Amino acid sequence: MARLRIFPLIVFCFLFCPIEAQTTLLDRADSLYGAQQYKEALEIAKQALPLCKDQESQADCLNLLAIINVRLSDYDEAARYSKQCYALDEKTGDPDIMSSSLNTLAAIYMGANQEQEAEKYVLKGIEMAEKANNPNRMAILQAMASEVYHAQGNDEKALTYIEKAYEIDKAQGNEPRAMVRLAQKASVLIGLHDYKQAEQVLKEVIPFLRKTDDRHSLGIACNKMGMAQYNLKHETEAISYYREAADIFMALGDPYNEVHARKGLYEALWKKDPDEAKRQLDRFTSLKDSIYSNTTAERLAKYNAEFGNDWLQIENHEQRRAKYWAILAAVIAIILAVAVWLLMRRRQKQIRHLNAELSDRIKELREKYDILNEQYDNVIATDKQVNGEELSVADRQFLEKTTNIVNELMQSGQIDANHVAERLNMSLFKFRQRLTAITDETPQSFIQNIRMRRACHLLDNHPEMNISEVAVLCAYNDTPNFTRAFKKNFGLTPTQYLDKKGEISR
Repeated sequence: MARLRIFPLIVFCFLFCPIEAQTTLLDRADSLYGAQQYKEALEIAKQALPLCKDQESQADCLNLLAIINVRLSDYDEAARYSKQCYALDEKTGDPDIMSSSLNTLAAIYMGANQEQEAEKYVLKGIEMAEKANNPNRMAILQAMASEVYHAQGNDEKALTYIEKAYEIDKAQGNEPRAMVRLAQKASVLIGLHDYKQAEQVLKEVIPFLRKTDDRHSLGIACNKMGMAQYNLKHETEAISYYREAADIFMALGDPYNEVHARKGLYEALWKKDPDEAKRQLDRFTSLKDSIYSNTTAERLAKYNAEFGNDWLQIENHEQRRAKYWAILAAVIAIILAVAVWLLMRRRQKQIRHLNAELSDRIKELREKYDILNEQYDNVIATDKQVNGEELSVADRQFLEKTTNIVNELMQSGQIDANHVAERLNMSLFKFRQRLTAITDETPQSFIQNIRMRRACHLLDNHPEMNISEVAVLCAYNDTPNFTRAFKKNFGLTPTQYLDKKGEISR
């Protein structure tokens, strides 16, 4: 009971420290989003929104809520939050910020299959991008406009927009994006039944994508090439491309695109190998049924929520029983809530103790290993180019400063996107926006890459260190978390990485 008396004090501190609470919650929501824990991120972001007092932080939170809801396929909620974000951005009068919000709105309505609404926002976004004189944003919006008109069946117009997007990216020297634009152009050409030109375009795109890590774009391009080859009566070539696409999407766990590849394989194989065609048809049917079942389940859940009045027809004894279970559930929920609160309090104490130990451990390791001052260029190289595109002096300085801050925070044992943004005197939204524009990476991904580069550097150059010491110097509180992150990034555990390195050296 004594612990419960602390609760009013927590509420008091929360109410009188709204800015700190808002920052903490927003940072936590952003971290959960980066970890793809979308439902948890949504709840935390909702808690943060009422605490956002200034316009910039409100827009930041609303934007995060919008993109979380897109990931959860709740496009109505995503559009609602995104419109509120745009209304705040509109007050700034900054056409660049406004064009970004308009692009998000267009993407949301495209995801919801509402192409007419998407058209309205993407055209307004192009107008704002022109005013802002932002070629990168203009290319993105032109490509989005092409997608909108392609979805509407207006492929002549779609072709005009995608060619504009391609020319902008090509002029900017952004070859990876230019190749993706060409893949989009091929899709439009197929819609126009110009299969020969689509084939020529994809012959340029596919070899380039095979040399990159963009497996998803490669899979889509292979699907499109399969379609073009099949319509040109080149069944053997179509089979090869469809099979490559199917393998890619199966490895990526993307049934929505794999189903198109399986359908193409079935059609292309039918005359050449009926037995194999039948196997592809079975896989296609299985995938289609799975996708249908998932969609149907979501729709049924929505139907039950909207038409729950049917429950008013239950008999009296069922009502009494339901009331009893509701009361019992409420009591259990209260007990669980108190237990969770107590556990959280205990966990917070453990974390504080752990952080103190971690600081001591870092200090000890830094004394033992004079590695943080080696000629190491801050772990991650801020080259003159990113994705083949020449960086401006301002962008290069921004990346260098950001990288330095990440490494400094890493030495303290605590690092997240919000702390980096604060050190740069930027809001999390502005930081994410600029970093993504330069590197095509989220802050979470950028920070994680630096940590993993440092981990590889330490493993490669300091064989005397054990895995737990490497984890501490990469700002991980415990070795299992470090091992999971390392394996997710490289496909190997640190131990497996060292074993493989040893085999190569032998």
